[in-house]
Amino acid sequence: MKLKHPETALPIDGEARRAVAPVICYPVETLPPAPMEIYARARLSLTPVAEVTAAPREAAHFRVPAGHFFRIHSVLGPQVGDLNLWNAHDLAERFFSGKTRALHGTHLSTGDRMWSCLPYLRPMATITHDTLDWYGFDAFGGSVHDVIGTRCDPYTHNLLSHGGQYHHCCHSNLTRTLSDATGIAPKEAEMHVHDVLNVFMCTGFTRDTGQYFMKASPVRPGDYLEFFAEIDLLGALSACPGGDCSSEHSSDSATCHPLRVEVLKPAEGSLAGWQPPAVNGYDRSHGR
Repeated sequence: MKLKHPETALPIDGEARRAVAPVICYPVETLPPAPMEIYARARLSLTPVAEVTAAPREAAHFRVPAGHFFRIHSVLGPQVGDLNLWNAHDLAERFFSGKTRALHGTHLSTGDRMWSCLPYLRPMATITHDTLDWYGFDAFGGSVHDVIGTRCDPYTHNLLSHGGQYHHCCHSNLTRTLSDATGIAPKEAEMHVHDVLNVFMCTGFTRDTGQYFMKASPVRPGDYLEFFAEIDLLGALSACPGGDCSSEHSSDSATCHPLRVEVLKPAEGSLAGWQPPAVNGYDRSHGR
């Protein structure tokens, strides 16, 4: 825990140092813009083609062809989900939550893109609709759909509970469903599970200690988060054992609900002008 009272005295110019204006690390004005007008046109003609349900405290996998949409639905009650995405043809290319956070901020919504890891660094999916975009940031600094939390995992649970063994953390759930989806052994699949988009989760940082916090999700049945698949995707979604994450996670005491994933196909020709993104153009041979 951080010290409430610093041991080092405030220097003479301390307040002046604090007053230095911040600079955005990664200005996004030069990013290739997401063609939202094309997505909006295609959204008018969507036809459901597949769906899966992540049971409470479990995960489900799904595949989305490039040029299709998918939606994560709240169906029976407030529930948080942990989302992983991979290139359907190459598990080495996966969602890079840290770079996505650096580019778009701590919480994602309509128009933000989910970027893949290095050396690929290209959009994997773009958020095209968010029924919780009204929430914004609350008085505590909380917002929804974060890319700051990693995922609940049995190793941290073991550490904080002094040896507790729990097998339905999102990390564990994602590992099992990726193994089922690919046929690879769970031990190998675990190495591909990565930091998540916390769908519907309401989170932030405390202003006094800078600690990551969660609070009851504002999601209700009928809400959904919609994505456009920029490349062929293999996805995995865990219905978090914390339910709406109002009090705890990694336990069987919270009320949990399923989450539904729906894959939708747009009408032929509705994506005219859209092109799948190429992998990043940096020439790695010069940096070796």
